[in-house]
Amino acid sequence: MSSESKDLLPEPVSRRGLLRGVAVAAGTVALLGATVEPAAAKMTQQAAGYQATPKGDQTCASCSFFKGPDACTLVDGTISPNGWCRFYAKKS
Repeated sequence: MSSESKDLLPEPVSRRGLLRGVAVAAGTVALLGATVEPAAAKMTQQAAGYQATPKGDQTCASCSFFKGPDACTLVDGTISPNGWCRFYAKKS
């Protein structure tokens, strides 16, 4: 083999180097996962125009954002299934 073809061959990877690379990659993925995922901040009931009574036939229980028995993915606090807010979106 010529010296030029030897320069083109990859260096062998040691077990220690491979394990170190895997550990660094796993740490990087964990760090990115913790920083990239947005916080699930909810708005106040007042900001959403929430009321504990329905608006016509629109109720939280029939909204796609409602998470029974008494929560919402958008609005903070205890949510009545009979309540309503301006972000009402009928379940499909």
